[in-house]
Amino acid sequence: MKDQFLVIGLGSMGKRRIRNLIALGFENVVGHDVRQDRCNEASAKYSIETFVDINLAFTSNEVKAFIISVPPDQHCGYMNLSIEKKIPAFIEASVVDTNFDELIELSIKSNVLLAPSCTLHFHPAIKKISEIVNKSELGKISNFLYHSGQYLPDWHSYEKVSDYYVSKKETGGGREIVPFELTWITSLLGFPQRVLGLNKKTIEIEGAETIDDTYNLLLDYGDFIFNLSVDVVSRFATRRLVINGDKKQLTWNWEDDFIRLYDPKKEEWEQIGYETISAEDGYNKNITEQMYIEEMDAFVQAISNQSDFPNSVEKDHKVLKILYAAEKSDLENTIQFL
Repeated sequence: MKDQFLVIGLGSMGKRRIRNLIALGFENVVGHDVRQDRCNEASAKYSIETFVDINLAFTSNEVKAFIISVPPDQHCGYMNLSIEKKIPAFIEASVVDTNFDELIELSIKSNVLLAPSCTLHFHPAIKKISEIVNKSELGKISNFLYHSGQYLPDWHSYEKVSDYYVSKKETGGGREIVPFELTWITSLLGFPQRVLGLNKKTIEIEGAETIDDTYNLLLDYGDFIFNLSVDVVSRFATRRLVINGDKKQLTWNWEDDFIRLYDPKKEEWEQIGYETISAEDGYNKNITEQMYIEEMDAFVQAISNQSDFPNSVEKDHKVLKILYAAEKSDLENTIQFL
């Protein structure tokens, strides 16, 4: 029997993770999905063995790692399976807190690596921005202003919004992107002291009638404020960042392949370029495959004990608590302390 990566869930993200592993030179990949059509598609596209019954995947393979790419509300069951079988697991972005405290305790006791996704940590622009902030090049920070906006029906142009998890209240598209962004933000800045939040449904999106499509969070870091705006109503996909420091101002628009720094002493803007590889066909041109490949490589390095994975279930849980604090702030019309 061969050591295999088992990709669990063969939808959009599962197929992406197969491509990532192939790009890294791995041919020892098998897949599982409860839908036969998705198994057939993955087998035909990537020439891999697939299983509708996950138990059969263990019969003919020595599974070395899980890649859990099912909807967020199904993560918990497969994370428990990972711990039970003592198989390290990579998990896509979380938005549902399902027994996290228990999972953390069990994973520590069993010494099983659970590696939650932190995709934007690997984006070349985010890496450059983190380097600039950590070097204090901007001086004393006053505020961060960041808008992350997309249009939900554009996510999967090949299926209706109602056909997958982003249409559900608990796992709605806008709600999911808040922790997706907060993961890189808290990696750079740590965790805020207070949270003030607003979230609501603002427009009609067919198939997503119950979700909140817009979230706004004010994060109090003591010496500065982070203003985060996330939505799935933006007809043009957007990520725009402004950081104001007392020495320089930083701006970034993911439409560009550079970061801009304004130096008031020189009264001029400096452009700091970065390179990305192309997006996969069917995806927004700015969703570079590079960050997903690097993320998968970081997981491979972690299970080989060559380096630590830059995210943990403990940190993922703390990030989700910011989301829940923001929602509670809106519901109760209060500022929430963390």
